Amino acid sequence: MSATEATHQDLDGPKDADLKRVLGPKLLLLFIVGDILGAGVYAVTGKLAGEVGGIAWLPFLVAFAIATVTAFSYLELVTKYPQAAGAALYTHKAFGLHFVTFLVAFTVVCSGITSASTSSNLLAANLLIGFGNDEPSTAATLVTALVFMLVLAAINLRGVGESVKFNVLLTIVEMLALAIVILIGLWVIGRGEGDLGRITVFESPDDKGLFMAVTIATAIAFFSMVGFEDSVNMVEETKDPRRIFPRTMFTGLGIAVVIYMLVAISVVAVIPPGQIAEPTNAEAGILLDVVKVGSPDLPIDTIFPFLTVFAVANTALINMLMASRLVYGMAKQDVLPRSLSKVLPGRRSPWTAIVFTTLLALGLITLVTLEAESSVVVALSGTTALLLLAVFTIVNVACLVLRRDPAPEGAFRAPSFLPVVGALCCAYLLGPWARLEADMVQYKIAAGLLAVGIVLWALTWLTNRGVRAKKTGFRDIDHMEDDVR
Repeated sequence: MSATEATHQDLDGPKDADLKRVLGPKLLLLFIVGDILGAGVYAVTGKLAGEVGGIAWLPFLVAFAIATVTAFSYLELVTKYPQAAGAALYTHKAFGLHFVTFLVAFTVVCSGITSASTSSNLLAANLLIGFGNDEPSTAATLVTALVFMLVLAAINLRGVGESVKFNVLLTIVEMLALAIVILIGLWVIGRGEGDLGRITVFESPDDKGLFMAVTIATAIAFFSMVGFEDSVNMVEETKDPRRIFPRTMFTGLGIAVVIYMLVAISVVAVIPPGQIAEPTNAEAGILLDVVKVGSPDLPIDTIFPFLTVFAVANTALINMLMASRLVYGMAKQDVLPRSLSKVLPGRRSPWTAIVFTTLLALGLITLVTLEAESSVVVALSGTTALLLLAVFTIVNVACLVLRRDPAPEGAFRAPSFLPVVGALCCAYLLGPWARLEADMVQYKIAAGLLAVGIVLWALTWLTNRGVRAKKTGFRDIDHMEDDVR
C-alpha cells in the first residue's frame, strides 16, 4: 500500500462508512416530483385561491417560473461542485465567510424541518378525519403529528436506499390522490355543475390590485414549488449526477406545475367562491372539500384523507432525509459538532444527524401548535417559503460570483441573465408587502430559528477553540467525504 493510499484511508475511515450511490434517473425523478407534489398543494391551494379568486392557477405558474429560474442556478452549481452540502457549499465558495456559510446551512436545515412539520400537521388532521373524527382537537392533532415524526426517523435510520424506495410508493399514491381531485373537477364541469368561467375571474377580499394580490398569492404558492433543491443534497448518492440532474430536474418541475394548475382549476370550478378561503378544516386543506362537494354520492371522501396521509408523508420523509444529510455533511467539516457525523456501520445512515433533526422537528411542532394564533399549517408552510426564498436569493448571487471558477467538462451552464432575474424575484418575495398581516408570524418563527443557529455557531466555535485549539469552519470544502470523522 502506498503512503498516499494509507493517508487517504486514515482520513476517510472505513470504506463501508461512505454514502451509497443508489439514485438513478427514475428514482431521482420520483424523488423530485414526490417532494414538490407533497404537502404544498394540500396546504396552500385554498388560501391562495382566497386571495385571487378564480385565477388561482396564476400564482402557481408564477411560482413555477421563479423556481425554474433558480433551478438553472442550482444545476450549474451542483454539476460544477457535486458535493452534498448544497447551498452552504456554494455560499462558502462564493463568499468565503464561515459564519455566513453556517447560517445558510442552518437555514436550509430549518426549511426542511418546517416543511416536514407542516406535513406532519396536515397528516395528523387528515388521519384523524379519516378515522371519523371530523373536528379533531388540538391535543389529538399534536400527539399524532409527533408520533408520525418518530416513525419517519425510524424509516430514515433504515438508510437512503430503503427511504427512497418508500418514496416511490408514496409518490405514486400522492399522484393518485391529486388525479382524483382533477377527475372530480372535470366530472363536475362536464355535468354542467361547475363554472369553468371562474378561472378567469380575479377577486380580492381586501380590494387589492391584481399585481399585489398575485404577489401575495405567489409567496403563498411558493411553498408548493420547493423540493427540487432538496435533490442537490443527495448528489453524492446519485449515479452520474452531471449527466442526469439537468434533464431530471426540469422534467420534475414541469410535471409538478401541470398537475398544480389542473388542481387549482378543479378547486375553483367545484367550490363556491365564498367558501374557498375557509375550508371545513383549515389544517386538513381545501382538497378534501373538493372531494366531498364534487362527489357527494360516492364514498371517495372516506378514502381520500388516507391518500392525503400518504402524500404528505412523502414530503416529510424527503425533507427529513435532506436535513439529516446536510447536518451530516456540515458536521464532517466541524461547522457543527463532529458527533453529528456518526454513521451506522451496517446501514451507513447518519444516525446522530437524524436524531438531532428529529428533535428539532418535535420541538417546533409543539411550540407552534401551542403558541400560534393562526393555522399551524399556514404558519409553518409560509416560514418554509420565507427561509428558502432567502437561500435562493443567495444561491442565485453565488452562481454569478462563481463564474470566476472554471467549470469541469460536462457541467451545466445557465444563461447569464437568469441568476440575476432569480435573485431579484426571490428577494422581492421576501418583503412584508408579499404577506398578509396575519402572516407576519412567519418572520418571528424564522428569526427564532436563526437565533438558535447563532447560538449553535457560538457553542461550536467555543468548543473548537477551547477543547481542540482550532478554528471553526470548513477545512476542505471540495472533499467533504474525505474529512476526518
